[in-house]
Amino acid sequence: MSVSSNIATDGNSLVIQVEGRFDFSEHEAFRQCYELQGNKPDRFVVDLRQTSYLDSSALGMLLLLRDYAGGDEASVEIINCSQDVKKIFSISNFDQLFAIH
Repeated sequence: MSVSSNIATDGNSLVIQVEGRFDFSEHEAFRQCYELQGNKPDRFVVDLRQTSYLDSSALGMLLLLRDYAGGDEASVEIINCSQDVKKIFSISNFDQLFAIH
């Protein structure tokens, strides 16, 4: 499992990629991806293209990112979800809190 991030070409978006299992073992790496940036970006994108699994701690980490980004005013998008991951987000009502694609 690995977590990485980069600033998108627009210069205002931080893209966080999660590969493999997204669980508690990645808590620190995930948090550092967004907290250790120099300036807080306007927009956050979590790319789950290579994520094979997520658990409830991953849901909690996404909520912490949302709070960090500004809560209800935050721009956090989750992209490239598998159908199984989309189902988890739907059951947990995350589709009400995040833009999920």
